[in-house]
Formats: sequence, structure tokens, C-alpha cells
Amino acid sequence: MLAGFQSPSSGEILLDGQPIQDLPARKRGIGMVFQNYALFPHMSVGDNLAFPLEVRGMGAQERQQRVNQVLQLVRLEGFANRRPNQLSGGQQQRVAIARALVFEPSLVLMDEPLGALDRNLREEMQYEIRRIHRSLDVTIVYVTHDQQEAMVMSDRIAVLRNGIVDQIAVPEGLYEAPTSAFVARFIGESNQLHGRVTSLIEQDNVCVVDTGGEEIRALKITPCSVGDDVTLSIRPERIKINPEAGHYTNQVQATVEDMTFLGDQLRIRLAACGRNDFIATIPNIVGHGGLVTGDSIQIGWTIVDCRALNYELS
Repeated sequence: MLAGFQSPSSGEILLDGQPIQDLPARKRGIGMVFQNYALFPHMSVGDNLAFPLEVRGMGAQERQQRVNQVLQLVRLEGFANRRPNQLSGGQQQRVAIARALVFEPSLVLMDEPLGALDRNLREEMQYEIRRIHRSLDVTIVYVTHDQQEAMVMSDRIAVLRNGIVDQIAVPEGLYEAPTSAFVARFIGESNQLHGRVTSLIEQDNVCVVDTGGEEIRALKITPCSVGDDVTLSIRPERIKINPEAGHYTNQVQATVEDMTFLGDQLRIRLAACGRNDFIATIPNIVGHGGLVTGDSIQIGWTIVDCRALNYELS
């Protein structure tokens, strides 16, 4: 709908305060980068980049100047005479980005542009797009299903659910302060416990929740009353293994079910709080505890790392 390929069933789309929903796509002044590059195979790189300028009636000399500038921006100087099939996947994507930028649009749309690239190249291109964005200071609306990619690249992230924005925030805010159980589960990994509120500590904005044998204190995010069902969310890296007695308000017994080596960290699956899929992650450092499957341990976490959200089964 932003690009003009589909029309909204109702409402308006405003770009810089002006409605654009009735403008044809070619008149919106919006750059577009597709997942499959969408380069003209019979044209050279230079001609691909000059095409948007040519259809806008720009003179040959200015076209050439713009093409040279944008090739320098994406670090492809000297590639103007090559055909797309002579380029790597990453180089083709750079050309596609350059073509979206060459006519100096007010907005650039990127529709999963890195989806066709391998992991290493994908990570490299994430930082390249960030560099280009910061050098131009143009607004980019970027669609991705990769949570890490969204966290790396965005100034603000909107999480959409069934066509509705569930939450919009800066990356750190979205991860650290989700406002719904869905966002907590969707962005990063989250342990989610279900329980019933047994009491409230209003002055501290804290609720006490019975998860079925364990009494957990959590930061009250969703408005709730005694007797309400809630979902508790705790990030795996906030779980402390074998803390000192009484060090944490929330401290429970757990059993090590499985351990996975992930290079820089260990992922530990625990049976705790009535679940056998409770996850804790700890740094892979010397003396990390020498845990083995079957160990009975204590785990703990702070109140502020435990968020009481809307009740929602995962």
C-alpha cells in the first residue's frame, strides 16, 4: 500500500503530511528494494541505475553524475559496465539499493531485501545498509521476519499481529519492556509462565502470582486485579544459576533437563515452575558451574526482570 501496488480498503496514507493513497506508484517518489533484486538482466549496472532518472526526464550528464555518486555510495565504483549476471548476490543487492536511492526519494521501502543471501553475507549487508542509511539520512521502512536483523538495523520497530501494530518502540525498549505476551515471545526468547494474581503491592507496582506451587513476584505491566490470570515473561539470560540463598526475591528449585553448547554461551533447558522447557542461558566461561543433565539446582531472578503481562497461552 505504501508503494502503491495495492489500495487501502479505508483510511489514508500520509507521506510528509500529504495523502498519497490516490497517487499512482510512479508519482509517489518512493524507492523500492525487492528480495529478488528485480534488476533488468539485459542492461548494464550503469543503465539499471540510470533508468529511473531517464523516465523522470533527467539529462544525460546529470544522469551520469548521479550514477557515479550512487555507485560510490554502495562501493561499486568500476562496475557500471557489468551485467547483473556477472555480479555476486551481495553485489546485485547493492545495485538494487543504489537504484532505489539514485533519484533521491523521500522514502525507501525494503521488502526482505536480504532474504536470498547466505548468513555471512546477510550480516555484512545489514551493516552496509545501516552505513548507507546514516550517510544519507533518508527514511527507510524495512520489512523482515528476522528478529535479529530488525534489532540490528532499526531505530524503531513495529511488531504487527493480524494486520494491527501490537507495539512500536526502539529495539532496546521492545526487547526489555514488551507490553504484551505476544511481543515478549516474538522478539527474542522468553520464558512464559501462566498463573493467577494472589495479591498486589501497589506502591511498588508489583503483583504476586501463583504459578501452581510457586509464588512469583513480578512487575505489573498489564492492569490486573486479585484473581486475574496473567502471563509472566522472563528472559533466559536474566536467570541466575545457583544464586546465594535469599539473594533474589524469586528463587525456585529446578532440574537440568538438557544442555546445548552455542559457542559463546550455554543454553540450559530446565524443569521448573511446572514446565520442562524453562530456558536459562549463561556465558561460556571457565568455571561456568560444570552442570550435567539431571542436576538439581536453584535458579533465581529479580522482580524487574519478571513482567506480568496479558494472559495468553503460547
